[in-house]
Amino acid sequence: MPETTPRWRIETDPDPVTCARTLADAFAREPAVSWICGTSRTARNHWFETTLRTHAELPGSLRHALTTPDGRTVAAAVLTPPGAAPGASARAAWAARTALRCGPGALWKTLRYLHDAEAHTPAGAWTLEFIGVRPDSAGHGAGRLLLDHLLATTNAPAGFFLTTADPANVALYHRFGFTELRRTTLASLTVTAMGRPGSA
Repeated sequence: MPETTPRWRIETDPDPVTCARTLADAFAREPAVSWICGTSRTARNHWFETTLRTHAELPGSLRHALTTPDGRTVAAAVLTPPGAAPGASARAAWAARTALRCGPGALWKTLRYLHDAEAHTPAGAWTLEFIGVRPDSAGHGAGRLLLDHLLATTNAPAGFFLTTADPANVALYHRFGFTELRRTTLASLTVTAMGRPGSA
């Protein structure tokens, strides 16, 4: 029988810029990112790159990517460990870059979203910040494979937490064991906070 080549492989700790570009494509029509960045692809690319570069400096932060045999990244995920947050200087640098590259409105909206999200993070939980699949690779199981992988390999005794402003994602996360914690309204967005219990 001929040898088959896997469609994708999972990469741990991929380059944050590569992840940023993948997620910028994946989130092109996601409501929260559209609210923050508008329709500008350039602003969206800068926003993800600035955010992921800052996130990569957090001790214990995790990134995973799904790549094709020829090295093309089709999906990416970003997780924050419990209690981790950038220091004052890192936050200031992130804010300055975001305002400069994406505009003050994008900075203000991001801070509003973060304030709402961080207020509801359960103690000890890992936060799934982003997970996304490039549109040209969506619908073939890439997202499911990547999410299954990070849920199985992340040591998260207190579980996982996420927020989504896309109503279509709520049912998807339910299938992975997440339950709805609360819904809040932020400008034109309905933000759903969800949690998944750990093994402890």
